[in-house]
Amino acid sequence: MSRLDRSLISGLPVFEGLQADDLDRMLQSARSLRIEKETPIFEQGGEAHSFFVLLDGRARVVKSTADGQQVIVRYIVPGELMGIAQALGRTTYPASAIAVLDCVVLAWPGRLWPEFATAYPTFGMNTYKTVGARLNDVQTQVVEMATEQVERRVAHSLLRLIKQSGRKTEAGILIDFPITRQDIAEMTGTTLHTVSRLLTAWEEKGLVRSGRQQVTIKEPHRLLLLAEGRSRQD
Repeated sequence: MSRLDRSLISGLPVFEGLQADDLDRMLQSARSLRIEKETPIFEQGGEAHSFFVLLDGRARVVKSTADGQQVIVRYIVPGELMGIAQALGRTTYPASAIAVLDCVVLAWPGRLWPEFATAYPTFGMNTYKTVGARLNDVQTQVVEMATEQVERRVAHSLLRLIKQSGRKTEAGILIDFPITRQDIAEMTGTTLHTVSRLLTAWEEKGLVRSGRQQVTIKEPHRLLLLAEGRSRQD
């Protein structure tokens, strides 16, 4: 197997502060994997055999509830860690990760995470920062679902997506990966019918444009006002 080059990870936030030799040693234990679109990278409840860094593509993290509902917890973009069950003190994955596009990931054996965190304290600290930020995001979403009307929840979710994966186009800010109305429903704890009704209404008002697995935010500021409950967008 050809040796992985440290340039793959040297610019990524989770490896920030590590020396070149440290990166080389970490990469000796890694393997590069290609994951086809719509294929699970790991599955909820499965043994946490590996942790991963996404190099290319997009992945969605999906949690299945006891009653069989699916909730999209977040999307993973290139440069981010995923599958870090060991950092949560778990031996199984708490959710599934599914490739939204064809993905390239680096995978390390899960048993190495505590060794890495000890040997490379900066890596351990950066990992815990990632965990903390994601727990904060989940907490925010839970509060939104419990307290906000669905219109504001959907607006907040779209704004988070363009902040994470927005690309400026002539029409507005495009969410730069395939996303369906069902995906948005699963992110916001609502139904496909409700999301379709909302997006249609917002298109008529000039806030968004949606097509086949694409959403463009034409008026981000107006959507922000709507998300914060400061405008009814009449």
